[in-house]
Amino acid sequence: MPEPDQSGSAAPPARPKVNIRTPEVMAAVQAQVESHYRSEVVERLRAAGGVISRGGVTVRLAKQFGFCYGVERAIDLAYAARKVFADRRLFILGEIIHNPEVNDQIRTLGIRNLVGAKPEATIDELTAEDVVIVPAFGAEVETVRRIREIGCQIVDTTCGDVMSVWKRVRQNARDGATSIIHGKASHEETRATSSHARGDGAGHYLVVLNLEETDFVCRYMVRGGDREEFLRRFAGAHSPGFDPDLHLRRVGVANQTTMMRGETEEVQRRIRQAVLDRDGPGEGGSNYRFFDTICGATQERQDALQEMLAIPMDLLLVIGGYNSSNTTHLAEMGVTTLPTFFIRNAARMESADRIRHYDLHAREEISSSGWLPDPPFCAGVTAGASCPNNLIEEVIVRLFELGGVSREQILAEA
Repeated sequence: MPEPDQSGSAAPPARPKVNIRTPEVMAAVQAQVESHYRSEVVERLRAAGGVISRGGVTVRLAKQFGFCYGVERAIDLAYAARKVFADRRLFILGEIIHNPEVNDQIRTLGIRNLVGAKPEATIDELTAEDVVIVPAFGAEVETVRRIREIGCQIVDTTCGDVMSVWKRVRQNARDGATSIIHGKASHEETRATSSHARGDGAGHYLVVLNLEETDFVCRYMVRGGDREEFLRRFAGAHSPGFDPDLHLRRVGVANQTTMMRGETEEVQRRIRQAVLDRDGPGEGGSNYRFFDTICGATQERQDALQEMLAIPMDLLLVIGGYNSSNTTHLAEMGVTTLPTFFIRNAARMESADRIRHYDLHAREEISSSGWLPDPPFCAGVTAGASCPNNLIEEVIVRLFELGGVSREQILAEA
């Protein structure tokens, strides 16, 4: 009997599962991953309570930063797949995570990308002998179904927190409730979640990016409005056949797991209030539902940064891929408090006077001067859940170097 696929419906017979996490394979994987991403400097900073001062330069490292369990698992599985299926072609459905250096490393393993701006192959080119890796964000239901029908071996690295959201939105579909998803409609995770919100094909979803869009939806729910204007505003962010006059009667709020908890909670509160204002406390209570599906690691990093921002510092460096949602939110938190520079890697720190960094408003990398004060100064450092320790080390070392302190001095006992 066919086993259920990720949408919960019957799927074509899949290839027998292969256990790629044997002790022998994982021991080799751990050694390889550690050689690529381990950092002696980061370990020293942690041992020092997250603070090191040398030669007038003080660096504070957030208590929670960098790789989370889901990211580590995804990378481990990709490395393990390469070892177990050494004689097979390996492909991946996009980026394993949102970090360009890590994705480049995955590419050096001979794992080719099937989707994105510059795909190295297409799904139509796959054969039953190929292996396909599903990244940590997950993948759209129809994409996975096509690959399974071809007969490929699938290595699924989807984060457990993401799959928890899928479970909720599929339940919404079964219960006739539209999933209002707080997220970025073009993000891989939200696209995957949206596909699961379709359920058996009859379910509906609407993606809201922020509180402004949420308020627009709330006004429509309570007062009605121009249906065509609504659909134009949310073009590309709703399910096929979505009708705001029909499909906002019963709603369930979900989210992309890497959004800001406070904003998601406010989205939930405003949607709930709109339902109650429209339907009253009786019927309104049955026409609204929500579940807490913010990623724990995302919240831990946000909480750790909030704690660090309460300590006087001269600047903050946020490290990670510019397309990383959770890293972007860390940068958004920083800019409200002190000079904050969102950088991909240490190479962006060109000199003590000039730095290239991502501008959250312009949505592009820009160059700024006069960013680093003369010693003595205190700099905070944090990184998104997709940033490896070796990149964090390179930034910290470069920061000290620009203040006249060598790597050897960093590692020397105080």
